[in-house]
Amino acid sequence: MKIAMVSEHASPLAAMGGADAGGQNVHVAQLAAALSRQDHEVSVYSRRDRPDLPERIASPDGYEVVHIEAGPAERVPKDRLLPHMGVFAERLRTIWDAEPPDIAHAHFWMSGLASLRAADSRDLPVVQTYHALGTVKRRHQGEADTSPPDRTRFERDLGARCAGIIATCRDEVAELADMGVSEDKVAVIPCGVDLDHFNPLGPLAEHADRHRIVTAGRLVPRKGVDTAIKALQYLPHTELVIAGGPAEGPVHSDPEARRLHRIAREADVSDRVRMPGRVPHEAMPAQFRSADVVVCTPWYEPFGIVPLEAMACGVPVVAGAVGGMTDSVEDGVTGTLVPDGVAPEAVAEAIRPYLEDVELGRRTGQAGRLRACALYSWDAIATETIKAYELAAA
Repeated sequence: MKIAMVSEHASPLAAMGGADAGGQNVHVAQLAAALSRQDHEVSVYSRRDRPDLPERIASPDGYEVVHIEAGPAERVPKDRLLPHMGVFAERLRTIWDAEPPDIAHAHFWMSGLASLRAADSRDLPVVQTYHALGTVKRRHQGEADTSPPDRTRFERDLGARCAGIIATCRDEVAELADMGVSEDKVAVIPCGVDLDHFNPLGPLAEHADRHRIVTAGRLVPRKGVDTAIKALQYLPHTELVIAGGPAEGPVHSDPEARRLHRIAREADVSDRVRMPGRVPHEAMPAQFRSADVVVCTPWYEPFGIVPLEAMACGVPVVAGAVGGMTDSVEDGVTGTLVPDGVAPEAVAEAIRPYLEDVELGRRTGQAGRLRACALYSWDAIATETIKAYELAAA
């Protein structure tokens, strides 16, 4: 099958090249690689955000990245990209007229708008993965949400017009149903995890002779890292490592990092909070393995790759019971889901058993590795994705 993946702001090269990439970059890169391993021809279309990027780059993982000229060749916040999507779509249309794909898979809502417009002159089915929904973002961020005002209307329209929808968790299916999107066209296919890279065997990051909690991800308020910091007040002899920070410059140059430092001082735990900044992808397994428990306490999370990576490394996970984490973390088996995941006391109470009982942590970590291997390999995710493509094409 000839597959056109459209990811307007999240290039898979950002995940490969070590830039500070989010979950969508990793998802697109790993899915494209897995589909290529299954002998499909995959091209990923992303907006050119640097002037030195060539038009086409062959990934060592077997897929091609095509850079589309749309707006300035520089990094632009994704919430300001909508005015450039018309040009993006017209250039996609020109390429697809010359090189028609069998299916288009749009990642994020703006990619969906561009894909539908580019495909409207041909019988080309478009499959949509939202990665995040505007309704959820607005609910949790309120006036701090910087999304374009018509985002929810566009997302509802995409749900009606696309040939198929791939949701990453059951929670998203319910959100889409509330928007009026028919469940008949929605397939639930989660994100995957690189089981070779994230595994229990290998070195551990150096750490002090005390319990260790690790949290990881981009430093943005919705990730709820402040909850993990405040939970330290109830967990003596325990340190927290926050793996995340700006792509360039010291971690203290980041406004969110400065806010978290202030919270740590106010909670009188700053001597037990470590912020090494952005940890390279290749070093993250060692960080996870060094932890007694990995903690994820976001306000909301469309899926959440970090819990899967920790489980694949054989480490227990304590997570807020939101979004995709209610699917990936099996409560009481691979970790603990905290219904009130923004309450520091509740999070500390969930963490404590894993610090006090080494055998519990070992059993839980083993169960996490088994679950990751059974359900979340990228090859399995790619196989299910092809089924969704075939259904949409039919």
